[in-house]
Amino acid sequence: MSQSILLIGSNGQVGTELQKILTPYGNTVAVARPTIDMTKPETLCSIIGEYKPQIIINAAAYTAVDKAENEVEEAMAVNGIAPGILAEEADKLGASLIHISTDYVFDGNNSRPYLETDTINPLSVYGKTKLRGEEAIQKLCTNYFILRTAWVYGTFGKSNFVKTMLRLGGEREELRVVADQIGSPTWARDIAAAIAQILPQLSPEMSGIYHYTNSGVASWYDFAVTIFEEAQRLGFPLKVQKVIPISTLEYPTPARRPSYSVLSCAKITKVLGTYPPHWRQSLREMIEELLVVSG
Repeated sequence: MSQSILLIGSNGQVGTELQKILTPYGNTVAVARPTIDMTKPETLCSIIGEYKPQIIINAAAYTAVDKAENEVEEAMAVNGIAPGILAEEADKLGASLIHISTDYVFDGNNSRPYLETDTINPLSVYGKTKLRGEEAIQKLCTNYFILRTAWVYGTFGKSNFVKTMLRLGGEREELRVVADQIGSPTWARDIAAAIAQILPQLSPEMSGIYHYTNSGVASWYDFAVTIFEEAQRLGFPLKVQKVIPISTLEYPTPARRPSYSVLSCAKITKVLGTYPPHWRQSLREMIEELLVVSG
């Protein structure tokens, strides 16, 4: 049965991918700025009231992790307060809410992949605001699906680590990349595909928090080296000759980041019936596509 879907944040990395694959799942209305402003509750209420969707997917977020340290109010409005408004509106309609969250709700002190039930302790303003959004949804919505992910990159939407590395690798012969932060690079398209697969199964019984990233782990240094290996193999124009591993202390940033943010995907794997693709396989596909898109 076809359902009405409201996709919020349709011009971001995950939102763009969702737009491309949601058609078979229902009548989708995709909105982004300036149509909807996550810092203005009235625009959220008005658009939900107008379309009365059965499913709301929130792919919008304030993701400038370092800027958030100084733009606390804006980050909280988008990541902390707006999800609560979406949750209330969804509950009024009896609709399902799918919300994308982050590994930054953890402090990175684990030595094994984080479970959904592990203690949360965000280190940054970004992580704290995302946690506030999760808590509001759990409190205000009956039928919700919170999807925590990590290290997201994509062909479309704003800049990301892969695009930045390819740009810098085309300009410089030597790069220094942090080697003591560990996570799972995750392609926006794989996140979108997982969400699409979940849609027909949504129910209050399924409500909860789930983790989804690509399989495998890497440091930012490992990720960068692999980006250059794959790009070189595909004939991407690169100048870079040397990638030097450095410590977090050697590359200070305004926001503290978890040093270990590998998420266990065991719970969502039971729902999807299959493990997420390995990050290296997805990276290769993304760079191939980027070459075509960038001409």
